[in-house]
Amino acid sequence: MARSRSSSTVRRYINPAYYLKRPKRLALLFIVFVFATFFFWDRQTLLRDHEEEISKLKEEVIHLRNLLEELKNGGDMSVEKKKYSGEGGQAVKNLDSPDNILDAQRREKVKDAMLHAWSSYEKYAWGHDELQPQTKNGVDSFGGLGATLIDSLDTLYIMGLDEQFQRARKWVANSLDFNKNYDASVFETTIRVVGGLLSTYDLSGDKLFLDKAQDIADRLLPAWNTESGIPYNIINLAHGNPHNPGWTGGDSILADSGTEQLEFIALSQRTGDRKYQQKVENVILELNRTFPDDGLLPIYINPHKGTTSYSAITFGAMGDSFYEYLLKVWIQGNRTAAVSHYRKMWETSMKGLVSLVRRTTPSSFAYLGEKMGSSINDKMDELACFAPGMLALGSSGYSPDEAQKFLSLAEELAWTCYNFYQSTPTKLAGENYFFNDGQDMSVGTSWNILRPETVESLFYLWRLTGNKTYQEWGWNIFQAFEKNSRVESGYVGLKDVNTGVKDNMMQSFFLAETLKYLYLLFSPSSVIPLDEWVFNTEAHPIKIVTRNDWAVSSGSSGGSQESDRQLRTRKEGRFRVHH
Repeated sequence: MARSRSSSTVRRYINPAYYLKRPKRLALLFIVFVFATFFFWDRQTLLRDHEEEISKLKEEVIHLRNLLEELKNGGDMSVEKKKYSGEGGQAVKNLDSPDNILDAQRREKVKDAMLHAWSSYEKYAWGHDELQPQTKNGVDSFGGLGATLIDSLDTLYIMGLDEQFQRARKWVANSLDFNKNYDASVFETTIRVVGGLLSTYDLSGDKLFLDKAQDIADRLLPAWNTESGIPYNIINLAHGNPHNPGWTGGDSILADSGTEQLEFIALSQRTGDRKYQQKVENVILELNRTFPDDGLLPIYINPHKGTTSYSAITFGAMGDSFYEYLLKVWIQGNRTAAVSHYRKMWETSMKGLVSLVRRTTPSSFAYLGEKMGSSINDKMDELACFAPGMLALGSSGYSPDEAQKFLSLAEELAWTCYNFYQSTPTKLAGENYFFNDGQDMSVGTSWNILRPETVESLFYLWRLTGNKTYQEWGWNIFQAFEKNSRVESGYVGLKDVNTGVKDNMMQSFFLAETLKYLYLLFSPSSVIPLDEWVFNTEAHPIKIVTRNDWAVSSGSSGGSQESDRQLRTRKEGRFRVHH
């Protein structure tokens, strides 16, 4: 009976009719229910917040552990890494500080410039290589490969211009065709098209871009089929017939032959097919076989014998990026023994560079002369203004004293390059400059075609020194472009930097390089950090992948899977600047 009464009582208290007849007890039950709900929700919220905090702390620990591991392996502590420890005991600047607000405002102005350039290209030259803004039409300067579109992909991505990027991706997927009866520059096609596609793949993870990069690279490969392995510089994309331009006397050009290593090594790493890397690394091995004591090579090389011809030695046109890639392949391989010969060659070349340094009167501007035989020509291309950035980037591999010497030289040369701009009425630099006693510098060839080299060096110097002067110089250059080069339908170069007369071409590298470096100049160091990415000579960032058994000279064949694994375990995702 007791069990029966107990059971009856329980049924009564769970019967809704019981509470409907007793409103006070119903209200009490409701209050208990509300309090229990709030208590449970509060516990869940605290638990969720706790889990988020734990997750953030784990990410921080993993990042710091990776930094420690790299330091143990002899890596340098970059500007990005220093933000965790602070420089000179200083805390990291608040993101809302006046300096950072100004950076954000300037960054937005550069982004607006990119939108103006890109929307003009979309409207008047879609799918063509370059836009002619004055006549509002497109031209195919590179055989109709959509050079501006491909060159701009990673800039759009980095700036967060997603709608524009997706429209460009659709064109690449549906309209990009490399089967063209066109004699293409191996160099230009590699740095703009192969580099642009690979960079976009590294940023987005979208295999479409890797497949397209492999397609065009396969069409370029026959250029390396020479007795010495030094490539011809021109090839027909449809038929694969390589040759050199007639005006070189049959010779290959130094920069054109030694500036495919970053892209083709990266392609081998990402596809697992070593043939691309082997072709381009054989070039370096061949040149290293008879590398001169000063590391300076004439700009013409015989592709059959691998020997240099009597010609100019310069860090300007036709020589420049060969030296740049010696350094950058070493960085691309994460500075391991497998790429140490690149660093050794580069340091030898820097001894040669120092021998070309001259200073003007009366202002003592440092500049890089050009050498012909035993004589020095007092002329410097604006193209050679990449050198300050290269020197700053490479200085970290030296002893402290040597590093400071090269960094100081980089800063001196950057001051000269900035004055190339400041010395003209338009505040835009000419193509080259001459130096005569008593008059410092004078414009030689007076056009400006929207080149990026000086801004590139300012970007590196700001990232590596933290000196905001370089941002101010870059901003002044940007304002000069806005004043003199911006027109209704894009941006144009100047026929003459003294008179300001405009030309009718928006070069693809203005979007790929000039605007990208300006944007990064006003972005935090965590946007494309220099310890994770290396820029090709067209400013396309490529992921750094540690190289161990990938060196051609090692003869090993098992590196592709490991390199690919290391590539994919690096931090992925978009690089955004949040406002």
